[in-house]
Amino acid sequence: MLGHAYDEQPLEACGLLIGVADRCTSFVRTDNVARSAILYTVDPKQHLRAEIAAEDAGEAVIGVMHSHTHTDAYPSATDIAAAPDPSWHYVIVSLRDDAPMLRSWRIVEGVITEEPVVVSR
Repeated sequence: MLGHAYDEQPLEACGLLIGVADRCTSFVRTDNVARSAILYTVDPKQHLRAEIAAEDAGEAVIGVMHSHTHTDAYPSATDIAAAPDPSWHYVIVSLRDDAPMLRSWRIVEGVITEEPVVVSR
């Protein structure tokens, strides 16, 4: 996710989280069809392909990641308004500072709650 965020600068990067329930097992890089430094839109064809592949593997799309190139890793008003699924995890990678910051959020009816990120093998 961090590499994808850096690769897409100065535009926002985006991608999909694949897994089961609250456990992400893989990340699918997607194109930001908005081609914007302040907005992201996951390519719908790539989203559909990711959903089909996940279902075939007994998994699902469980969230989305995108980057903020100049702001904190906190959901913007646009992010909140566009949050499509209350069960999803919304990961934001901030590239504002020298070191990247990755944080994950749940957004349910406009209420934002941070959730812990645990990396395991």
